[in-house]
Amino acid sequence: MLCVIGDLVEDVVVWLPTALSYGTDTPSRIVRTRGGSASNVAVFAAAINSDSATKFRSRLIAQVGNDALGDLLVASLEASSVEPCVVRSGRTGSIVVVVSPDGERTMLTDRAAATELKQAPKNWHDGVSVLHVPAYSLFSEPLGAAARECIAVAHERNITVSIDASSASLIKSFGVTRFRNLVAELNPKIFFCNTDEAEVLNLVALPLEFDIVVIKAGAAPTTLIYKTQQSSVAVTPVGEVTDSTGAGDAFAAGFLTRFEQTHIYVSPAKQPDEVTLRECVISGHQLAARVLRSAGATMEAR
Repeated sequence: MLCVIGDLVEDVVVWLPTALSYGTDTPSRIVRTRGGSASNVAVFAAAINSDSATKFRSRLIAQVGNDALGDLLVASLEASSVEPCVVRSGRTGSIVVVVSPDGERTMLTDRAAATELKQAPKNWHDGVSVLHVPAYSLFSEPLGAAARECIAVAHERNITVSIDASSASLIKSFGVTRFRNLVAELNPKIFFCNTDEAEVLNLVALPLEFDIVVIKAGAAPTTLIYKTQQSSVAVTPVGEVTDSTGAGDAFAAGFLTRFEQTHIYVSPAKQPDEVTLRECVISGHQLAARVLRSAGATMEAR
């Protein structure tokens, strides 16, 4: 099973048909939905994990408020076949996602209880083969400490660890050298980033020496680095982009679900080959395309 640790929040998605008119009204389409990078990955993975015959197809470690909104978000996870490994305390967070006419997004964040997780619930690791950690989960405390503890337990139990760089701007705020040192210490097997994050981290001159590094470039080919061997994987054209919200999370979910299905993780002696990893990248592309054509972090038709 894939387990993810991080945000479970409400997304308030605002679609602008025209440029925002400051100081006055701008007619918009507004939708409220479950959100958070970590919960997106868990939900997308559950949706495509056809190998699972169990009730829950992925797991999410998170904290939400002990309030009505928290109740709705937890129920949404269960309805999506995601097992909620959730602490209930504080006030549930919300993120306003403003989508411009060209599909680009700007986020206004109030993560609230999502950053207040102090410790993962007991036995979160039972049946887990892959632990995914969006870097959003590393930027705030005490959530960061809880995520680092989960990664340490994962290494002890030979659970594959993946980290997504998440945000170039937050890496800058956190400190580039500090972030590089942190992820080097956490030593994930798989590291995801996009070209902006790769540039901020200076990965060309100073590569991070993880087994698998995946650099996404939007519609341009994805760079796959496996044990220093680099290749490119073309992206099939998506067509009209409705909304980019959650596309990176969908890529991670598609890649990791395919990675898990190959059973590469079962034995340290069983190493992936480039063909298998390219299949994982293609699976990520396919799932991301479905989200790009949908409204918000969903795979539903608009």
